[in-house]
Parts: sequence; C-alpha cells; structure tokens
Amino acid sequence: MRILLAEDDHSQAESIKTWLEMDGYSVDWVDRGDYAIHAIEQHQYDCILLDRGLPQATGDDILKTIRTRQQGIPVIFITARDSIHDRVEGLDLGANDYLVKPFSLEELSARVRTQLRLQQSSVGQYLSFANLQLDPQAKVVQQNGQVIHLTAKEFQILYKLMQKPEHIVTREQLEESLYAWGEEIESNAIEVFIYQLRKKIGADLIKTVRGLGYRMNQDT
Repeated sequence: MRILLAEDDHSQAESIKTWLEMDGYSVDWVDRGDYAIHAIEQHQYDCILLDRGLPQATGDDILKTIRTRQQGIPVIFITARDSIHDRVEGLDLGANDYLVKPFSLEELSARVRTQLRLQQSSVGQYLSFANLQLDPQAKVVQQNGQVIHLTAKEFQILYKLMQKPEHIVTREQLEESLYAWGEEIESNAIEVFIYQLRKKIGADLIKTVRGLGYRMNQDT
C-alpha cells in the first residue's frame, strides 16, 4: 500500500518514512504543499499524512482540494496545532484523524491501520478469488484455509490483482503500487514477483495477457 507523507520537518519526515517502510508501506515524501497537490494528481494513494503548516500550500488547502474533488482518500493531520479549536477545525475540514506532535511512531502506525481498515470495510473486509482469501489489514493470504507466506511485495501484487480480478493490471500500475519515488526498479522485477507468486499459489491463478499485463485467471 502506498502512502503520501507531506511534512516539511526533514528529520521527522525521515523517521516517519523509515518507520512506515518497515511496516511494509511504500512512502512518497514531499516537503511543500504544492508538491503534495501535484503528487495526489499524479498518483493513487491509500492514505495521506498531512502537516497543516506546509509552505506554498497549507495542509488545510490541500485537504480542501482533495475533498472538493470528492476523493475518499483517508487523510490524517499530523501537526503541532494542539488546541481543541484546532482539532475541531481540522476534523470539520474533512480530516479522518488528527494526531498532535510529538507522537509515537507506534501510535501513528495504529492510526494508519485504523483508517485503512475503515476504508476497506466500506467495500468489504476480505477479498476472495477461487480458493484464495486475502485480508488487507492483517496482510494474510489463505488458500483452502491454509496460510500462504508472501513477501510484502508479493502480497501487494496479489492484492492489486484481486481488487478487480476481471481487470487487466499493467506492469506500470503494479510498479506504481510497489515502489516509492527514487526506489530502484529492476527491469524484470514484476516478472520475478509474479513467478514467485505462481510458485506459492499455483501457476493457473494469475494470467499473463501478452502486451498488456496481468489479471486473475477467470477460467479457473
């Protein structure tokens, strides 16, 4: 899952980014509000962590832009503004949660998980296809009732494919969901992950659509 972190305190941003990546998320970091708006326009995120005091465009401005476009992305304000008025104002603007600095990274992870869980529950908690069941929050995949052990990137690919199993997912879309900015992507990385997935869940469940990408095999 991919997270946008908009924070102009570089030291704190590095800590948050490293922590969330250890949790298995891909994290894009920007330190200006206008960069955040551009990132949201260009990429699909599962959650946004937003400082209210960003330069060039404030967190409030960014949140208003998101909600005006009726985007249901979970947004968590991370801010030093700690008065009751500030909290109420932030939530009324459309933030899903409000976390006051300084905060523990463990609590931040819990808040992110909560928002992702709420988001997923609106479309169904589990994804199922053939004999597979995937729990996005617990990051668990079962096949015929047995847990299949996947790496974080293998899990993310399967999650992307199972979200809309009848749709083709391109290689570029898979790379987008797996890698944050600046991460080195080997030319055959997706093919390798698909190969490893097929070894674990069965070769017939993921279909290669030549020249287009991959989808779950509807003929199984």
